[in-house]
Amino acid sequence: MKIKNILIAGSICFFALVGCTNVDETVYDKYQPDEFYGTPEGADIALASVYAQIGGNWNGVGYAGADLGWYDLNSMCADEQVIPHRNTGDWGTDFARTYKHDWLPTDTMINNTWNWLYLSVFNANLAVNQLELAGADSSKIAEAKVLRAFFYYLLIDDFGDVPFYTDNNITVDKIPQASRQVVFDFIVSELKANVDLLPTGKGGELYGRFNKWAGYTLLAKVYLNAGVLTGTPKWAECLAACNVVDGGGFSLHSGAEDLANPLSSKYYELFGDVLPQDETILSIYTTVDVVSRNIFTVRSLYGAHCRALFGYDGWNGTIVPKEFYLKYQDGDVRKNQFLVGQQPGGANYTLDVTSLDDPGAGAQEGVRNIKFYPVVPRGGGGASNDFPIYRYADLVLMMAECNVRLGNPAAAKPFVDAIRTRAGISGLTGNPTLEDIYDERGRELNWEGHRREDMIRFDKFLLPNQFRGVSPEYRKIFPIPTSALNANPGLKQNPGY
Repeated sequence: MKIKNILIAGSICFFALVGCTNVDETVYDKYQPDEFYGTPEGADIALASVYAQIGGNWNGVGYAGADLGWYDLNSMCADEQVIPHRNTGDWGTDFARTYKHDWLPTDTMINNTWNWLYLSVFNANLAVNQLELAGADSSKIAEAKVLRAFFYYLLIDDFGDVPFYTDNNITVDKIPQASRQVVFDFIVSELKANVDLLPTGKGGELYGRFNKWAGYTLLAKVYLNAGVLTGTPKWAECLAACNVVDGGGFSLHSGAEDLANPLSSKYYELFGDVLPQDETILSIYTTVDVVSRNIFTVRSLYGAHCRALFGYDGWNGTIVPKEFYLKYQDGDVRKNQFLVGQQPGGANYTLDVTSLDDPGAGAQEGVRNIKFYPVVPRGGGGASNDFPIYRYADLVLMMAECNVRLGNPAAAKPFVDAIRTRAGISGLTGNPTLEDIYDERGRELNWEGHRREDMIRFDKFLLPNQFRGVSPEYRKIFPIPTSALNANPGLKQNPGY
């Protein structure tokens, strides 16, 4: 069973107002409001309201805890997954249009992503203000500022020039729009000033929270994509930040055979219940119907197949496109996550998909994915698998990429080979190219929320595929939602929209 995360539990109790029975035992009203947030308990309460936004739930709220939000928008525009409209009438065409790069400023996923991120920024601003006024411990103030930087990073990555504010005493229609460069500089400045103030511990009360290593991983991510975000690459800076995390005692989790594991390898412990701390750097704590939910397997499996495995119907939604599936070779333990052909419950998944939207795919067309094999508690609304936001394998491949881009591919080879041999396949015969690293990132990190960013950085995002032609340059960022433009007349829409 999963160990209760104190911070997330605090957010449920204090903000969602579920049945907390021991309120009288902790007399919070003996403090003035400013003093309360200076106490350890008060500081964690202030932070809990921010972390609760990362876990999220339905209606597009959260990083990867529900549907029609940030995760779907950033994953289904890439090459790794899509939910086709079914010719049986199931599912709409919004996911298919996203895969085909036909999204609109009025689309639900775009609106949800924008609203979630700005609600998160608001809560982070509030936490920073509460903690600073109360004279809270510097590490707690730093944590709130790093969280705010995290949300702003996601905003400029998706939307380019965005409304920027750090004080909530402003109305929506007055928030100024800042350039990507300005917000990028703010993010870097905030992270450099605060990540060393974060605790270095792992697990326990710090599980699912930004510690020093997660903070430096975020900084490395910002530097990794600096060329896209600002036009000026920061490969050396990215490598330096990665090296700090590399000194944090992380290692690749075992990929050994494990016949007790549903997917026959210890590798899949990385996507189960409490995630292993040897490799996990930052995760989302999940207990279905309590905190967030992990829907990725139930959303992929055909109804009767899921019922034969778990006792409840699957949603028959998400598939893995054929071209992506074929990137994996036999013997790679990471290929175990995919299902093709005859399955229990009478399902028979085909490799080929005839149509995404008109007339749509057949009911059993498409490769399915069980990377997040459901752990209990689980049900038709999702499972309790925690979700890795950052893990060491990602960092290893970031170090490989930086070395290649800095002209030192020989130094990159041990990093790439470590990922490959853990997966049960041989190392490269020569030094890695950027294409090698791009493909390895896809195989290792699929369905973890990184693919759109990687495709843009490696100049792959606009390339044609089976279901669309070449995409125009402006599709590298999403439009500002129409609702946001209506609320703030000072905002300028992104070009092309």
